[in-house]
Amino acid sequence: MAEPRKHTEVAVGILLREDGAMLLSTRPPGKPYAGYWEFPGGKLEAGETVEQALRRELEEELGITIASASVWKVTEHDYPHALVRLHWCKVRDWSGQFEMREGQSMAWQTFPITVEPVLPGAYPVLDWLEQEQLS
Repeated sequence: MAEPRKHTEVAVGILLREDGAMLLSTRPPGKPYAGYWEFPGGKLEAGETVEQALRRELEEELGITIASASVWKVTEHDYPHALVRLHWCKVRDWSGQFEMREGQSMAWQTFPITVEPVLPGAYPVLDWLEQEQLS
């Protein structure tokens, strides 16, 4: 019998500007789904909280320092390369200049979003964010 797949824990930042636009960036070359648009973030390392992992990842990937981040929603997505548990955090306060340190692209988006393709695991969250804006 096959071993059950272990979840990869991932901290994800939904960076929101005052005008409601959200930041999406592309997955870097050499990674699964390279070129797909996603919310920035990354895997939790041993002993890290979601907030610590998100702070580290956003500094490594984007060159920014976030204020606080707390988990808004948790979803799971089963990709061929990994079973991920995504810890979604809304981030409204950060400092520093955006630098695409992994060769990725970035785009501020409002609904309807215009970038594609989007990473499949992001669709439920995009739907929730759009519903929030409508209500």
